[in-house]
Amino acid sequence: MDFDFTPEQEAFRKEVRAWLETNLPDDLRGKAFASSRADVEEVRRLRAWQKTMAEAGFVGMDWPREFGGRGATIVEMVILYQEMARAESPQILNRGGVSMLGPTLMKYGTPAQQGRFLKKILTAEEIWCQGFSEPNAGSDLANLQTRAVRDGDHYVINGQKVWTSMGHVADWGFFLVRTDPNAAKHKGISFLLVDMKTPGITVRPLRQMTGEAEFNETFLDNVRVPVANLVGKENEGWGVAITTLAYERDLLTFIRHISLRNALHRLVRLVRERGRAADPIIRQKVAALWIGEQVLQMNAYRSLTRILRGAAPGPEGSTSKLFWSHLDQELAQVATEVIGPASQLEDTAWAPDEGQWEFYALLAQASGIRAGTTEILKNILGERVLGLPKD
Repeated sequence: MDFDFTPEQEAFRKEVRAWLETNLPDDLRGKAFASSRADVEEVRRLRAWQKTMAEAGFVGMDWPREFGGRGATIVEMVILYQEMARAESPQILNRGGVSMLGPTLMKYGTPAQQGRFLKKILTAEEIWCQGFSEPNAGSDLANLQTRAVRDGDHYVINGQKVWTSMGHVADWGFFLVRTDPNAAKHKGISFLLVDMKTPGITVRPLRQMTGEAEFNETFLDNVRVPVANLVGKENEGWGVAITTLAYERDLLTFIRHISLRNALHRLVRLVRERGRAADPIIRQKVAALWIGEQVLQMNAYRSLTRILRGAAPGPEGSTSKLFWSHLDQELAQVATEVIGPASQLEDTAWAPDEGQWEFYALLAQASGIRAGTTEILKNILGERVLGLPKD
């Protein structure tokens, strides 16, 4: 594994660093480790920030130039994420659109779909949500029951989706629907682009323990979607969806690293400010977290090296997610110990970092669930990677 960056890559790092130092708004700096995408006003600020980044060419950099990207390498993408972490910049708002739907449209979309949607994905002029999960089709995604029936030049959709992140502020959504109920479970599924302002769509918030409602339930009652919004072929949407999910997992390790590293640096600062730097137990816990963060980065580099050598991604993604979940929760616990009772306060003079640690501690409780539960990941790694018996 080569830890050195080329002179060209280091020059790009300097370009990104200088641009972020000049352009990152003060009201967004430091919001990367506990930022919300549920508050409408916060979404407005994050949308404007993504547009600024896009105009400078820092959103969708790995997209081909003909679609508005730079044709950047994955190494340049990693450098961008590292510098965003260093500058304490929030992540881009339209992550699902940029990292999942955009590449999917480039592969399966029609020229009309590509021309209509791709640019506005980059600038966050149109925010996208994902309509895959259903109440009875979460881990078993292919078990989805939302129906779409062809009616002339439209599909008529009826059903329900759940865990629709940012559905309450999304302009569009990419949905999986069943178009042939008699086909095998993984067949008869289609991939549709749905205008979230279409009559018949009802979005209801799901309140989290943080107090916010980034997730939603989405109900579709006789929603009419033009056939022109079909991505790929009818009844072959499962293959399109697998491509979409593969793009999501490709860079998640590096994206997660932004918030974790920022939180760790803030924790170190917090320990010093609170006079706990000489406490041997706190020092030991912080050191363990620091080592863990470095291990997570090395594992990401190992995965990156495999990809650059032309190999298929290995189990690093699953191990990184599992380890990240543990680190994230441990970090939140240590911060709570250092702050004390004020760690439960949201935003008062008693709470450091504008009360973001209260939000972080609550959000971290879900780290072992979102983007792959700890239990399922252990099963995958134990049975499929290590060859351990199921019992």
